[in-house]
Amino acid sequence: MIEVCAGSVASCIAAERGGADRIELCSALHEGGTTPSYGMVRKAVQAVALPIFPIIRPRGGDFVYSDTEVEVMVEDIKALRAAGAHGFSLGALTADGRLDREINTRLIAACGGLPVTLHRAFDRTQDMAQALETAIEMGFDRILTSGGALTAPDGAETLARLVKQAEGRIIIMAGAGVRPENARNLIKTTGVKEIHGTFSKSVEGRSRYRAGAFPTACQVTVPEYDYNESDEYKIAHTKQEISQ
Repeated sequence: MIEVCAGSVASCIAAERGGADRIELCSALHEGGTTPSYGMVRKAVQAVALPIFPIIRPRGGDFVYSDTEVEVMVEDIKALRAAGAHGFSLGALTADGRLDREINTRLIAACGGLPVTLHRAFDRTQDMAQALETAIEMGFDRILTSGGALTAPDGAETLARLVKQAEGRIIIMAGAGVRPENARNLIKTTGVKEIHGTFSKSVEGRSRYRAGAFPTACQVTVPEYDYNESDEYKIAHTKQEISQ
């Protein structure tokens, strides 16, 4: 299974053309992904036949949420279910780095039986082995993780341990730094059956007039005019590599 982390409807279309199996739909990918709008989810569902899993994350930063933020997340889940979402990606932590049982249970219940992925909040838990067992108890269907490392290839040893611990009770999906050139080896060395990535390319913005109105320091990591979109050829290349 290849899950594409998409930040636009255009990226969803590219994902389908490239042979992806599922889409995690996000806004603000430069912040690690935040909840996409109703309109984006609705149009994505209409544009492609792939399962669309919106991320439910009200802001960037950590995964410790206030009561108001949880209420926002519940309302977003309700709205995006109505928009046609096929599942969700979410996760909440306590201040001491554990999965928040109360909040996660409430959010999963709001999903109404649709499949739910525990996103990379998992990688910020203080004890991943314990968090895996808690995720199973709470009813998550899969865990997206890099094995606690900056990239999934760097965390391959931990990913392999998590796959072994899971014993088929929950899906371990490897994400972060997954590319066509390393996907096959990652699957071989860890035993994961699902991989996740943006598989993106930089797209030049269409604006011909460009004003210097924003701090140059911000433009180093977040371009003012250009943006990323999923690349169907990278996705197809990845699919080809892992199918050999």
